Amino acid sequence: MEALDIIQKEKVDLALVDWNMPDMSGYKFIQEVRKDNAFKDMRMMMVTTETQMNKVVEALEAGANEYIMKPFTKEMIVEKLALMGMHFSSA
Repeated sequence: MEALDIIQKEKVDLALVDWNMPDMSGYKFIQEVRKDNAFKDMRMMMVTTETQMNKVVEALEAGANEYIMKPFTKEMIVEKLALMGMHFSSA
């Protein structure tokens, strides 16, 4: 719930969301964010230990832009960000 309050007050370009979060699941968080047209351009990546294909499909259908399973590397995150049109500089 606190995260929803934060994104409503701040300009947030990217949210990394875990399926298993306290108070509200990442899946529910994505659904709630996508209900508000003000956040249609915000990118969201599910970053989770949930590896079942149905979870991937559910997250993407709910509005996640990408899905990455733990464990992951920095390179994997950079690749996913690039797929979302975001570029990372490690300078």
